[in-house]
Amino acid sequence: MVDQPKGKVEARTSVELFAGGGGLAMAVHQAGFRPLLFNEFNNRACETLVASARTTLGVDGLVVADEKTPSPPKPGQPAPLYPGDVRDLDLSALEGQVDVLAGGPPCQPFSAGGVAKGDEDKRNMFPAMFKAVREIRPKAVICENVRGLLRPSFAGYFQYIQNELRLPFEKRDSAARWQDHDAHLSGILRGLSDDDDDPDHYKVVMVPVNAADYGVPQVRNRVVLVAFRADLGIDVHAFAKYVTTPRFSEAALLRSMRDEDGPYWQRHPYVPDHVRERVRSRLPKTIKEDDCRPWRTLRDAITGFGTDGKLPPLPPVDFTRLAEKHDFGDAIGVVDHIGWPGARIYKGHTPNELDQPAKTVKAGVHGVPGGESVMLLDERVPDSGSPDGWSYLHRYMTVRETARVMTFPDEWLGSGPRGEQMRQLGNAVPVVLGEFFAKAVAEALTAAGH
Repeated sequence: MVDQPKGKVEARTSVELFAGGGGLAMAVHQAGFRPLLFNEFNNRACETLVASARTTLGVDGLVVADEKTPSPPKPGQPAPLYPGDVRDLDLSALEGQVDVLAGGPPCQPFSAGGVAKGDEDKRNMFPAMFKAVREIRPKAVICENVRGLLRPSFAGYFQYIQNELRLPFEKRDSAARWQDHDAHLSGILRGLSDDDDDPDHYKVVMVPVNAADYGVPQVRNRVVLVAFRADLGIDVHAFAKYVTTPRFSEAALLRSMRDEDGPYWQRHPYVPDHVRERVRSRLPKTIKEDDCRPWRTLRDAITGFGTDGKLPPLPPVDFTRLAEKHDFGDAIGVVDHIGWPGARIYKGHTPNELDQPAKTVKAGVHGVPGGESVMLLDERVPDSGSPDGWSYLHRYMTVRETARVMTFPDEWLGSGPRGEQMRQLGNAVPVVLGEFFAKAVAEALTAAGH
């Protein structure tokens, strides 16, 4: 994004709220931040964080603590994990010591699966996020949430969320309506200039994203909010341009598949001819040109492509042994690559296809519609009722395949039964997406001399 100052840069620090299964926490760690604190309410997710800490979070274990006024650990010390309600914590001991406050406040209030009650829903944790900002005064904030916030019905409240993040120290009276508080904030904001440098203010960048455009093998539409403290002199316009510049595209993927010996097929030479023909027959006649890299597909994720050689191909799942719930990852030392019986395809419940990005991984609080956890295989069987005389086999995706789609490392160990692990993955931030934004924040801070 910018030229970086030369010389050694000390590890930046981070605090992770609503950590869940650790997607954003892993991303921030991989971007070079040292964690000072984790917080998570769900007991199973806390178990996951503890189990995966050494291999995925860059900390020498997590200390489960119940102190309500935590102090930051020194370099080399285990990071504290505070289970329970974040609203019970007093984070003021961390003031001035945190570079990035990261978190995805629970999204159910704004998602279709969560009945979309918005600010009226008691699960709305944005107020808790703003409380943490007031107590910590971080240099930057990274917040990810569902695209449902952009619905017309939520437009006013979502603007209010951004206004609160810009002016977190203008606290809302407990008896005040949010509309009245928003009018107060809007009045203040209208009086501010672009060069506002008040340390109590933040400058906010709102980015609607499709995770596939950032190298995630999944179509996952979300909203990312990034805020920088106004006194730091961050060029937020340059930051916004950088994080919204396309890097991966569907068109590039389609171009790579267009020729019979195109780049996509060259890296997957084992794909049967009938699958290639099916995929290529659907390609549009005209595909636009761009300078982007191809979207990654579900097949790419399962074979480890796009991960710089860090992940081996997952072994095939024996379709005849699904009822055994056998862990097929034993051969390469990967866990949770377990077959599962009972997958179905029907109208409105169509499966993932290997040669496209996966569908959005969902938490499934009210069930998982749309076939997001089912995948179509390369294998087919004769079917007299099908137009072409064939029917492709299908099965449930394994937890490990789903984790690959979320760009989680194979060292990630989800706690609990299959359904709980899938819930943690569905609620998480894809690591590659979070890492991109965390690195961009780090570069912006460095460019401004912080």
